[in-house]
Amino acid sequence: MAGSNQTRVVISGIGIVSPIGIGIDTFWQNICSGKTGISRLESIPTENLPSKLAGEVKDFNPEVHLYNKKFLKVMSRDIQLGVAAASDAVKNAGIKRGVVDPERFGVSFGAGHIPTTPDELVAAVKLCAEDNSFEVTRWGEDTMGQITPLWMLRQLPNMPACHISIEHNAQGPNNTITSQDSSALLALAEAMRWIRRGAVDCMVVGACTSNINPVDLSRKNLIDLLSRDEDPKRACRPFDRFRTGTILGEGAAAFVVENYDHAVRRGAEIYAEVIGLGAGCDGRSDTNSDQESDTGLIRAVESAMRQANLMPHQLGHINAHGKSTKIDDQVEARAYHRLFGDDAIKIPITALKSYFGHFDAGSGAVELAASILSLRHGATPATLNYETPDPLCNLDVIHGDVRPMSKRTAMTVSRTSFGQTAAAILRAI
Repeated sequence: MAGSNQTRVVISGIGIVSPIGIGIDTFWQNICSGKTGISRLESIPTENLPSKLAGEVKDFNPEVHLYNKKFLKVMSRDIQLGVAAASDAVKNAGIKRGVVDPERFGVSFGAGHIPTTPDELVAAVKLCAEDNSFEVTRWGEDTMGQITPLWMLRQLPNMPACHISIEHNAQGPNNTITSQDSSALLALAEAMRWIRRGAVDCMVVGACTSNINPVDLSRKNLIDLLSRDEDPKRACRPFDRFRTGTILGEGAAAFVVENYDHAVRRGAEIYAEVIGLGAGCDGRSDTNSDQESDTGLIRAVESAMRQANLMPHQLGHINAHGKSTKIDDQVEARAYHRLFGDDAIKIPITALKSYFGHFDAGSGAVELAASILSLRHGATPATLNYETPDPLCNLDVIHGDVRPMSKRTAMTVSRTSFGQTAAAILRAI
């Protein structure tokens, strides 16, 4: 509980690699100026893809961010984004070798499904092909030698956390969270538990995902509603009445999460304090129209609010999941009304996937970064493309211009397509 004798947990470093900017200054400047990161796909052919738009990270050179450049050859795009964000966060926190006891320095990182690219397996597949059929028995006999022995290291979701620990000599607890959109906040929750137990002084937390891949784009289209809008600037419209679906993207954000007393002793700059973090799951898909499909979100927010000892009117903003699909946004809006009653319409809401799209674990981390920076600057970015309010999403959606924050707290929410939700509440220091 806020105000108790429990160990305080703070954010002392941030790193961002996103479609609207690499680094916290560029990211914040672009999000406040309303610059979208969604554009026509450039890195892969689009003629056979269901959606031609995405939020791509452009001008990204991993060698600028990574210390151990020799590992790049075994890093997929997802891993490169995550490790780069973590390196920037550690640098931003002012942590150099020897500043933190390695055995009390850990990593908890979120990752999504990391697909292989077709070109990595095409040579092996060709050797198994005969008369337009695939001979499975040939796979082990003739083709394994066509695949690099280190191929698997590019696909494993635990590799971002492994590389981060090697990069920064973090010899403490190390874990990977693979819970789609909620991964970053669940990783933060785990870090808080380690810190409050006194097992560590400092953790690197975050998440990374890249859905800019023909396999992922096609797979996601089977289970999600992707926008078919041809205009990149208007394609993603959370809570707008005429939203047509979400847009996929890529990105990562990482944070140095620290015991407050430890941060003060080493003279760290503190961005915010984490004062509440809850999780919940209703165990149902959003395709289920049952009125109870928002219970996971309700449980998560109730738990976070209870830990933070806050009332609804004390929230500076809610950084919503805001996926920009009909069902997701309606379920989320309904949950806020069930939670807060008449106060729901009074709480400022922002939905930042309108800037960079949806990329599972990574987008939750980037949204968390945005809320922390909002507290730092005392302002909440507007939701892009919110033009026509949806009567089934009756919320105070910030649009048009950045809105000054009148409160010093903010909540960010991430939710999976199966109803698992995490909510974090932060306070400016």
